[in-house]
Amino acid sequence: MHELSIAQSLVEAVSEAALRAGAQRVTAVHLRLGVLAGVVKEALLFSYDVATQGTLLEGSTLHIEEVPLVIVCDACGARSTIPINRGFACPSCGALHTRIVQGKELEIASVEIEVPEEVSDVENTLA
Repeated sequence: MHELSIAQSLVEAVSEAALRAGAQRVTAVHLRLGVLAGVVKEALLFSYDVATQGTLLEGSTLHIEEVPLVIVCDACGARSTIPINRGFACPSCGALHTRIVQGKELEIASVEIEVPEEVSDVENTLA
């Protein structure tokens, strides 16, 4: 199950960023996951809970936004959202020369953190 190694890499990357931001704890991670990313959402959610144990992210929630498959036709220029099991032909003109422009994503969209009170007080006085 490669989702566990993905979850471990995710936890490592988020932990490093959260520590740089002065986080005391990570409460949520928002991830964009394309339908062609080759990752099983349910397995990643399970693996995330395992990978976060004993880390800054323990108890946090992983929110996954599923990103659909979008192609652009080289022949007619149509941009189409298509089901993954339909093939890659252009639904507008039937051409087979299409480019995938969305659907392979595996990216951290945002992270929610808690910071110690003295850090948030300093930030509030700077605002």
